[in-house]
Amino acid sequence: MPTTTMGKTKELSKDTRDKIVDLHKAGKGYGAFAKQLGKNRSIVGAIVRKWKRLKTTVSLPRTRAPCKISPRGVSLMIRKVRNQPRTTREELVNDMKRAGTTVSKVTVSRTLRRHGFKSCIAQKVPLLKSSHVQARLKFAKDHLDDPEEAWEKVMWSDETKVELFGLNFTRRVGRKKKDELHPKNTIPTVKHGGSNIILWGCFSAKGTGHLHCIKERMNGAIYCEILSNNLLPSVRALKMGRGWVFQHDNDPKQAKIPVAVCANLVKNYRKCLTSVIANKGFCTKY
Repeated sequence: MPTTTMGKTKELSKDTRDKIVDLHKAGKGYGAFAKQLGKNRSIVGAIVRKWKRLKTTVSLPRTRAPCKISPRGVSLMIRKVRNQPRTTREELVNDMKRAGTTVSKVTVSRTLRRHGFKSCIAQKVPLLKSSHVQARLKFAKDHLDDPEEAWEKVMWSDETKVELFGLNFTRRVGRKKKDELHPKNTIPTVKHGGSNIILWGCFSAKGTGHLHCIKERMNGAIYCEILSNNLLPSVRALKMGRGWVFQHDNDPKQAKIPVAVCANLVKNYRKCLTSVIANKGFCTKY
């Protein structure tokens, strides 16, 4: 025997509800004008009772069900997620249960969303030791006021690929939109942590230089050989002239970049330095 599912009843139009009230005022019984209008008797009765009580047939705004979590509970939940973004919804449910409030993970998620917190995949950023953070911050402050022309004479270099310590996994964190690069909301990664090939490349404001595949284990001698065979030819090919500067860059990037993109990177480098200072030396979007 086929089964049927009951859906939400379609709301009657304002005209139909007014007509029901008019028929009631004319002395018609519920059954009579319910049949006349082709409507269920219980629906007709509910509309008339509402009119008697409120003297209106207009649909009133529905009030939201009260939140199961007290204001204090919400405050404690927000504080924990802000301080420990990797806290799971299940942990928050258990915290509420220990405090005497039984709620579902859906209720917890809705409460967090109302306060601006979403469950997002943690951004993967390079692992920075304390010495790295201080060095980045010092570099940004020292060069913040350098003229744009100075950066146009710089040749940047980079190596890739980046791998996580172990498996290539993701982790979710509860955060606000603007906090994606806060250290608590990121996963530190290390360079060359896996078995993938390693590429070295360089670029300047005038375009990209050579791209070299590193097949040996990197050491001082190998690095000097890479620079000798790739850096100087790249400088000559890009016609950088005299007075150029070689600048190491440990932030992972892709090597093949259009000339316009390279020029834009150099042009906006001051913004990059400002972001490093604003984030106290930690990773930025640049």
